[in-house]
Amino acid sequence: MASCTSFVAAGMLVVELAAGSEAAIRQLTFDQQKPGEHPAGFTCALTGSGRAGTWRLVEDATAPTRPNAIGQMDDDATSYRFPVCVLDGVSAKDLDLSVRFKTVRGTKDQAAGLVWRYRDHDNYYVARANALEGNVVLYKVEGGRRTDLKPKGAGLFAYGKKANVAAGTWGSLRVIAQGNVFEVYLGTDKLLEIEDSTFSGAGQVGLWTKADSVTYFDDLQLKGR
Repeated sequence: MASCTSFVAAGMLVVELAAGSEAAIRQLTFDQQKPGEHPAGFTCALTGSGRAGTWRLVEDATAPTRPNAIGQMDDDATSYRFPVCVLDGVSAKDLDLSVRFKTVRGTKDQAAGLVWRYRDHDNYYVARANALEGNVVLYKVEGGRRTDLKPKGAGLFAYGKKANVAAGTWGSLRVIAQGNVFEVYLGTDKLLEIEDSTFSGAGQVGLWTKADSVTYFDDLQLKGR
């Protein structure tokens, strides 16, 4: 029988199964801590420049799972600034990763992102929705450089997928990764399917914002190996 280890992250029991075992499901609702606290079991970092970002538990009566959500609260408008916050102790390659999100404010950007196969703050994949741009884009960040990835057959200047990303209300973002193929969903709509082999191994998962985006997240769920 495959062995497993367990730990507590943000008040939830998280089980990491050994390679080759059944996929584990992890769901974090951020309701076991007090508002204002740093999210337990997460490490936060910065890609790019500007302030590092401020990730805190926030009380929100509209949160999908009340009373709390996790928010990136620092509105530094540095353009190439990407605060990221990843879950400790969890590594996955093939996965089904989702989160509920709400863009609260931002004049330059109102972005919410999901990170996977994270190696460090300069190397990972991210799918992000942006309420100001009205689109969803999948990027790779390699050596600190962010590059948008395009579906097969997309034109040279194609940029993600247009989508109704509503500001100030809760939406959902989801990524399914199987080998080198990634599917990205906004709500129940599959918007992107992209193949890339830059990061082929397992890595951490987490949350991401851009520039002056103040964004809330709730119900982070991972099913993966």
